[in-house]
Amino acid sequence: MKSLLVDINEAFKNAEDFFKEPFTVDSEAVLLLGLNSLVDLVNTKEMLKKGMDPTTEITLVKRTFFNRRLVEINCEEAIDSILQGKLIVFSKEQNKMFLFEPLPKELNRSIEQPTNENVIQGPLDSFIEDMSTNIGLVRKKVYSDQLSVKTYTVGSDQKKKLTIVYLENCADKDMIKKIISHIEVNQQKNIFYLQHLYRFMGIRKWEVIPKFNMTEMPLETVDCLNKGRVILFVDGFPFALILPHLLWDMFAQANDRNYSIPIMSAMRFLRVLGAFVTLTFPALYVALVAVNPEVLKVELALSIAQSREGIPYPPFVEMTLMLLIIELIVEASIRLPLSIGPTVTMVGGIVIGQAVVDAKLVSNLLIIVVAATSIANSTVIGFQNALILRLLKYVIVIFASIYGVLGVLTGLVFISAYFASRVIFGIPYTSFAKRRREIG
Repeated sequence: MKSLLVDINEAFKNAEDFFKEPFTVDSEAVLLLGLNSLVDLVNTKEMLKKGMDPTTEITLVKRTFFNRRLVEINCEEAIDSILQGKLIVFSKEQNKMFLFEPLPKELNRSIEQPTNENVIQGPLDSFIEDMSTNIGLVRKKVYSDQLSVKTYTVGSDQKKKLTIVYLENCADKDMIKKIISHIEVNQQKNIFYLQHLYRFMGIRKWEVIPKFNMTEMPLETVDCLNKGRVILFVDGFPFALILPHLLWDMFAQANDRNYSIPIMSAMRFLRVLGAFVTLTFPALYVALVAVNPEVLKVELALSIAQSREGIPYPPFVEMTLMLLIIELIVEASIRLPLSIGPTVTMVGGIVIGQAVVDAKLVSNLLIIVVAATSIANSTVIGFQNALILRLLKYVIVIFASIYGVLGVLTGLVFISAYFASRVIFGIPYTSFAKRRREIG
């Protein structure tokens, strides 16, 4: 046993928050081992003292506080438990180690409103970085014994917990088997970022369409569970990962059903229209101005030609330049502090837009097209879905600059074929419903 303590001391020799505290449990000398940064040692010791009844034997204390299971005496498990924030109680007399669940330090933030997803009429709670809290939020909304929760420890040198949640009576059994198979095969791989999780789940790293749909809203998560989806929680990630991610997730969310059917349908139609505008407006400008101006009415063609008088660049360069400037403004608005970000990007956009028009670098019509495209791109649900559209619109612009209106149609067909070819854990990406009785 001394060698075990020596090994533990050696493992934490560079950790100044590691403690080895002598303590007495009913006249029995023990050592408390743990990390001060994770364990509230003062209150934990007080809790142990309050549980000691002088009229009872030590077995009561052990039954109450030692978590009812012994840790096998080996260095690896002891170190792993300490790193997870557990307290190791070493009994010198019995030459045994007990695993104790201490009072933890409050390191998690409280449940707050969603920060990346706006809720107008619906629950205002959101997930946090603590996985147990996130599972509790889901259980609070799902009163069913069919809810299955399976937790795995993944990683080699830096272990992390990964949990899959699904409803037994709704989820596809073959899909669950595939997901569990990927987890068990790659259980030794570390997960630090979502890219690691993609490779962990066997997703190609150059895949444009993510196979996970992310949300920080429990309402959306529960709705997906009822549709037969599988939810992944990774400890430290303040959102749920929904499998599979389908095309219709870009236009519909659970909160829509808090409105009447006409309003819900109108909102979803606007999102579909926004996606279409994002993909086609920049390409149509390039096609109609540079390649196929004969399609336009004479009055409109003359008006566009007049607005482009003196501009030295072809429409393709003009459009690409302004789209890249807009991308820079959007990226800057994300990185800047919230107190100054909106003001700086708004002023910057106005100044740059007015300056490039006055300098005869772009036309007035182009500014309108780019602004409409940027607004339309924000109508779809989910930031990652908006990123997909932001990327794919350049593909159609390139086709339009070469083939004109035919290139726009070719680009749309190419993207539609790409979407239709994607299969996520046996479910086609373009599926509107997982089961017949479901609605979008």
